[in-house]
Amino acid sequence: MKRVHIICEGQTEETFVNEVLAPHLARFNVYPAASLVGKPGQKGGQVTISRMAHDIKRRLLDDEQAWCTTFFDFYGLDADFVGNQAAAMKNGYEHKALEVEKALLEYITAQTTENAVRRFLPYIQMYEFEGLLFSDPAKLATGLYVGHLTGDFAAVRNEFGTPEEINDSPVTAPSKRILRLMPVYEKPLYGSLAAIEVGLDVIRQECKRFNRWVKWLEELPK
Repeated sequence: MKRVHIICEGQTEETFVNEVLAPHLARFNVYPAASLVGKPGQKGGQVTISRMAHDIKRRLLDDEQAWCTTFFDFYGLDADFVGNQAAAMKNGYEHKALEVEKALLEYITAQTTENAVRRFLPYIQMYEFEGLLFSDPAKLATGLYVGHLTGDFAAVRNEFGTPEEINDSPVTAPSKRILRLMPVYEKPLYGSLAAIEVGLDVIRQECKRFNRWVKWLEELPK
């Protein structure tokens, strides 16, 4: 059995790991433990480097038989998060994500042991969890119980080469686009339902960075 701690930004990501990702990974003898970033009673919310680093180091050092990774949005990063300013100077979602992931890995490497850091993989979701949901606009609409919005969701999806490119503007981020079409959208509840409806296979086909992360999880060594 291979265990991996997945530190999530919020309840939607945590539920996605538990309800969608965990059953799939069990077939590879990998068992994820999802948890929200932050102290008990103050979990989730703003992703600062101090909160994230504290959680990563605690899991790596307290559980030396497990792996650790992250699952949080580029869109929600604190302005002072490592690599964020450098990422702003890059073009393309892939280069932005790699800049933050590289900086986070270097930050953790400087603060922990070699044995610990070899069991760590930083992963940033570009640009927001809801971007994954646009992998199948029809199923997104079904999962949100708004079938009449299928065409509107498809129009958003068709603007971009991949759902992972749907951007991080306060007006046009994936969740903001859904909210504009569906004002009652609540991320923890509806986001999880939509993700279950869309399904992991479709998301992996449409979102290459996300797929590489899942593949890493599938192939964890003993």
